[in-house]
Amino acid sequence: MSANPPIEEMNYEQAYAELESIVASLETSQRPLEEAMALFERGQALAARCATLLDKAELKIRQLSGEDLQGLGEEEESEE
Repeated sequence: MSANPPIEEMNYEQAYAELESIVASLETSQRPLEEAMALFERGQALAARCATLLDKAELKIRQLSGEDLQGLGEEEESEE
């Protein structure tokens, strides 16, 4: 792998592409345990970054569409 940018500076597409690359690499090749663990750890951080960015995008869409977030939360609680 080449020099990787800091995860917190990556956009969704960059983080997702690197995550896919890490998953493919871990699935297809034998690596020393330390290297595999480092890749796994970076993959976990990338997955968290993607989830955060998706959550932010969803919130922005809700705000732009005028959806009542409190009403939505109440609906989700009543479904449980």
